[in-house]
Order: sequence, then C-alpha cells, then structure tokens
Amino acid sequence: MKLLGIDYGVRRLGIAVSDPLGMLATPFRTVDTFSDEQSVEEVCSLIEETNAEKIIIGLPLNMDNTEGPMVKKVRDFIDKLKLKTDLPIEFSDERLSSSLVEKILIEADMSRSKRKGVRDKLAAQVILQGYIDTHENDIF
Repeated sequence: MKLLGIDYGVRRLGIAVSDPLGMLATPFRTVDTFSDEQSVEEVCSLIEETNAEKIIIGLPLNMDNTEGPMVKKVRDFIDKLKLKTDLPIEFSDERLSSSLVEKILIEADMSRSKRKGVRDKLAAQVILQGYIDTHENDIF
C-alpha cells in the first residue's frame, strides 16, 4: 500500500512517500503554504501525483503525552482534508522527529539555509518510517 507522510506546519508541509509495498519511506518534497485551504489543495494534488492509498500525518504530542495547541491545528487541518478526500488518514507520533533531523543535519555540517530546505521533508520521512516500522504486521 502506497503511503503519503505529512509533517504539518503552519508555513510548510514536509512530504514523504513510501514505496509501492509500503515498506520504505523516502523524503519527497517541502511545500510552502499560506493557509490550510491551500495545504489541502496541495495534498490532494500530491495524492494524485503519488497514487497514495493512505495518509499518515505526524501528531505533535507533548513529551508528557498531552496535546498542545499545535495538535489542535493538525486536527483542524485533517478535518478540512477529510472533506476533500476519502483516503484513510492515520496519525503517527512525531515527538522528537524534527529535533532528530535537525541534529543529523547539524552533524553533517549543513548550513542553516540548506537545512531549512530539507528539514520538513526529512521529518516527514522519519514520521512515515516510524509508522511503517510500528505497523509492519498490519500492512501485510
């Protein structure tokens, strides 16, 4: 099953896709957005472009497992997306995904400006691969 992974942000979406078997996540692109409506349209376009069969979106829970203000924004975005697509949508815990990616990029001595261009799609890859790894028995 081909999966589309999303790292939701107010200004950018990080996008990752899986291989057709749903076993390996790959960073796909970063999409600059200005509104949830634009983000929804972008995701619908990406669904067609990638032939995705399921959407996995990162849920930014707090370290104590509580939901902060960003979780509400993600849930609001998903509500808008559900009005435009019938694909199944699942959440995946994204705690520490962005900080892990940032640490790796800093260790790779990548400049701040270059990190900005890849951080979100790599975070989406981490989110999607985490989902794949924890659900591998469900997929096959």
